[in-house]
Amino acid sequence: MSKIPVQALAGHNGIVSTPQYEGRSLISPGDKRFSFGALIATGVAICLLLTACGEAPEPEVSGASELRVRLLTSEQYSNSIAHIFGSDISESVTPPLPPLPRKDGLLASGAAFVGLTSDQVSQIQQAAATIAAQVVDRNHRTYLVPCEPASAVKADDNCATEFIQDTGRMLFRRPLESRRLADLVAVANGAAEKTGSFYEGLALALETLLISPEFLFVMDRAEPDPDRPGALRLDAYALASRLSFFLWNATPDSALLDAAARGELHSEAGRAAAVNRLLNSPRLETGMRAFFDDMLAFDDFDSLAKDPIVYPKVTARALADAREQTLRTIIDHLLREDADYRDLFTTRKTHMSMSLAALYGIPTPQGWSPYEFDEDSHRSGLLTHVSFLAANSHAVRSSPTLRGKAMRELLLCQHVPDPPPNVDFSKLEDAGNVSTARERLKVHNTNPSCAGCHLITDPMGLALENFDGAGGYRETENGAALDISGELDGVFFDDIEGLGTAMRNHPKLSACLVNRLYAYGTGGPVSLRYDRDILKRFEERFVSNGHRVPALLKDLSMSQEFSAIRLPRLAKEKPEETNSALAERLIAGRQDFTTRRDQEEANR
Repeated sequence: MSKIPVQALAGHNGIVSTPQYEGRSLISPGDKRFSFGALIATGVAICLLLTACGEAPEPEVSGASELRVRLLTSEQYSNSIAHIFGSDISESVTPPLPPLPRKDGLLASGAAFVGLTSDQVSQIQQAAATIAAQVVDRNHRTYLVPCEPASAVKADDNCATEFIQDTGRMLFRRPLESRRLADLVAVANGAAEKTGSFYEGLALALETLLISPEFLFVMDRAEPDPDRPGALRLDAYALASRLSFFLWNATPDSALLDAAARGELHSEAGRAAAVNRLLNSPRLETGMRAFFDDMLAFDDFDSLAKDPIVYPKVTARALADAREQTLRTIIDHLLREDADYRDLFTTRKTHMSMSLAALYGIPTPQGWSPYEFDEDSHRSGLLTHVSFLAANSHAVRSSPTLRGKAMRELLLCQHVPDPPPNVDFSKLEDAGNVSTARERLKVHNTNPSCAGCHLITDPMGLALENFDGAGGYRETENGAALDISGELDGVFFDDIEGLGTAMRNHPKLSACLVNRLYAYGTGGPVSLRYDRDILKRFEERFVSNGHRVPALLKDLSMSQEFSAIRLPRLAKEKPEETNSALAERLIAGRQDFTTRRDQEEANR
């Protein structure tokens, strides 16, 4: 099945070509006036607003993000429809966009690397038709269509123009060009004359807007930066989109587009006013929930299941509530309390629901309510939440390796390689199922091809073995007492609280959050060539501000680097040395690791 790659939409000269979709109608059978390829070719030039449209300068600016075209996520699609037309219309359609690949730890970064199949294009059209029909029906048009036609059975140029101009501005996140506006009004008028209904004509024009790449893709449109000769920056409307999708995970509202139109977003005072408004809006919670849901790979919950015989209390509702519990905890801690990010890994404060209470073995609350674990509960921090423990386990038992891998990759931004293809896992199985995970995993230390990675993951993952594969607390496994001592990059600990403290104080924890937020805000993976120094400066300011996330969000949003743009390079950058160096160091130091561990145990 053919696909339209996102990269095909972008070119240095703004040329877009998708010949495989020429002639494939997205409007209705028999109406070939608007094909998807034609819409892209006429409406989606990347619009590098460069002098004389010639060769663009390529600035050597630290922190300038690469110009990208990225597909809306399903949540961004739904949020945008809800903000423009209302939640009832948004909830009436399933977002028609494909799942995204995870790129450098984020699905949001993968949005620039995904294509559309012909089936997905058809689903986009069907959703557009459903939305458009509802917007103009009798229940909605009185407040969604800002004018009344002179006649409901004839074309009305003035009313069609007003609706398309206003709605197109919100959907495209910038004013419609005059020629595009005229074409869409002609579509509405022509359909109105053919059908004898002004509103059916309006619906067809709206459907055309909703299937347009300008709506479906977030485009980094660049212009010369007057303050830095030879450099590029996002134009005002592209900057408005970047700010809004970063902080709200939705399209810019009218006030932000108005600020862009007035040129305020490129002044320090104007951008500060806009950013402060976005940060003080209730929509910030929606935006930050989306970010942490992505960062923690909670999309895994969409397919997560546990063996009902082994874990009868684990229901689909309980797993959904586990995901929600962690997100509520994060939002309360970071936004409502404006507390230290690192303390998420030691706090006992959380929220509890009826289905979760059964898993945690605590009194059942009514609905969602704040909850604080007792000191003797063995629960403190996100690592002891059911969400983390269950998502990073097998269907029938826990997995120290998966949990350690998740801590490394999701929280410390360190890459853990996949197992070698020639590993014989049958040798690692415990047929009698009578040993603990620590005993089962010892076999990895005798296999050099396995030991490197397992020395990175297992010493920290084993500290969570008091929790089974569903996150329930236990003292033993198969009748054997559990040793939950462990080590994280030279820091030894005896129990779960020690692991939380070691994670809280890990030097890579804050750096990883800065890295992920910057990539999330700029729409793609960070570049080691351009971003290393600026990320370090953001991290230093994050630390000096007490690890407060709202301050970090403002710092990122207000920075020059947030709006700076560079053109894509044709040659790939040399990849950074990944965690293989750490693996090699640990392999070489296996004996030293064992010796230090034995000494620690002897001193206890």
